[in-house]
Amino acid sequence: MIYKYSMKIEWSDEDQTFVVSLPEFGPYAKTHGDTYEEAVRMGREAIESLIEAFQAEERALPDPTKHELVSA
Repeated sequence: MIYKYSMKIEWSDEDQTFVVSLPEFGPYAKTHGDTYEEAVRMGREAIESLIEAFQAEERALPDPTKHELVSA
């Protein structure tokens, strides 16, 4: 199944890793990866785990953030 949730991936000089934030799931929904590719994979896994946890607790899933493309 395809879920349309956001991942914000940023490099952390302090931690020397890519930090992944999952904004729709709150300020503490984060993971990381040593490479960008690993960060993406870990972000996807975290989203899947969060969805499973919400469903197990019969909680409504957060609405995905809607982004608009801006033309140059």
